[in-house]
Amino acid sequence: MKAEIIAIGTELLLGDTLNTNSQYISEKLAELGIDVYYHTIVGDNPKRLKECLKSAFERVDLVITTGGLGPTQDDLSKEIATAYFQKKMELDYDSLKFIQNFYKRGNRVMPKSNEKQAYFPEGSLIMKNNNGTAPGYILENDNRIIIQLPGPPKEMKPMFEENVIHYLNKFNNYIIKSKTIKILGIGESSSEELVEDIIRKQSNPSIGTYGIPGGCKFRITAKAKNVTEALSIIEPVEYELRERLKENVYGVDDESIEEVVAKLLIEKNLTISTAESCTGGMVSSKLINYPGISKVFMQGITTYSNKSKMKMLNVKKETLEKFGAVSKETAAEMAEGIAKVAGTNIGLSTTGIAGPDGGTKEKPVGLVYLGLYLDGKVKTKKINVANISNNRNSIRSRSTLILLDWLRRELII
Repeated sequence: MKAEIIAIGTELLLGDTLNTNSQYISEKLAELGIDVYYHTIVGDNPKRLKECLKSAFERVDLVITTGGLGPTQDDLSKEIATAYFQKKMELDYDSLKFIQNFYKRGNRVMPKSNEKQAYFPEGSLIMKNNNGTAPGYILENDNRIIIQLPGPPKEMKPMFEENVIHYLNKFNNYIIKSKTIKILGIGESSSEELVEDIIRKQSNPSIGTYGIPGGCKFRITAKAKNVTEALSIIEPVEYELRERLKENVYGVDDESIEEVVAKLLIEKNLTISTAESCTGGMVSSKLINYPGISKVFMQGITTYSNKSKMKMLNVKKETLEKFGAVSKETAAEMAEGIAKVAGTNIGLSTTGIAGPDGGTKEKPVGLVYLGLYLDGKVKTKKINVANISNNRNSIRSRSTLILLDWLRRELII
C-alpha cells in the first residue's frame, strides 16, 4: 500500500504552525509496513485542495489528511473529499449529540456552525474525537481510501492510535520496526566511516545515518512478520555498531543526554550541583527535565559576575585578576566551589564568551571552559563552539551538550 499525507492549513504555509502531524503519521505508517511516498501541504483553498486530492489519488491508494475539519467556512476538507468521490453528505446524529454534549459540559451553547462537523460522506466509518469537537472519518471507494483527521496534534494522535492503526492493520502482511542508536562526540561523516562496511552490506535491516547537534544517529530498520522477529533482525546489527562506536554511543530512540546522565547519577547514587556563567542555567535546566532527579540534584546557581563567583563559589580574586573569568583556572575553582558549597559528589561549571560580541583575539566568541569536580578531583576542558553567525543560544546549547556528555563518559569509566 502506498500513502500520501496531506496537511491542510494556511497557517502551515505561513510558518505560523509547525507541521509535526506528517512526521508522526509517517513514523506510525512505517511501523505498519505502509510506504509513504509523498508529503503535501496545502492552504485552506477549495480549488487547490481539490487539485491536491486528485493528484494524490493518481499516484497512491491511501490518502491521510490532517486539518480542515473545523466549524468555520474555510474548513472544507470533508466537503472537497465528498465532491471528489461524488458522494452525498449525511448527518450523523451520534456525532451531533456528542458535539452538543461537549459544549454542555462546559456550560456553553453550541454555535450553529458546529453542526457542519457532524456531516460526513455517505458510507463513512466515523471516528469519535474525545479531545475536541471535530470527528474524523475513513472512507473506502473503488480501491481508494481517504482518512481525514483533525489538525491539532492533541486531537489527531489519540484518534490515530485508537482507530486508524487498528483499521490499517488488516492491510499488512509485515511490519516495519526501527531502533535508533544515538552518538555524541563525533560527527556524521566520521561516524559513518567507522561503520561504512556494515552499512554497505545491509539490506534487511537497512541503516540510515542522520546528523543531530553534536553528533549523529543511526536508524536500524527491519521488515518482518512481527515485532519480535524484527527486533531479532536488528539486534546483531546494533551490537556491531556499538562495538565500533564504543563510548560515543550515548542512548537509543528518544533518550536524551540529560535522561541518560540522570539515570547514571541515580543508579550510582552520586549527588550533583552546577555553577554556570555563560550557559546561564541551561545545564541545570536540562538535568531537571528528568523526573526523579531530585534524588541527586542538590543545587544549581548562575554566577555571571566576578563578584558572584567570589561570593557564592569562593573563586579567588587573584585567579580572576591573573587568568580572567574565562579560563580553565576559574572553571576549576567554580566546579570545586559549588561541590563544596552544596556538599555534592559532583560539581559542574561553565564559563565562556557566548557572543555575539565581546570576543578578543586571545579569547574569541565561542571559547568556553568547562569544569568537572568528581569525588575530590577536578578536571577542565577547553572547547570552541563558535558558529558562523556567533549565535548566542547555539553556543550555550552546544556547551551544555558537551558538558553533559563529558560527565556521562566519566561516569561509565
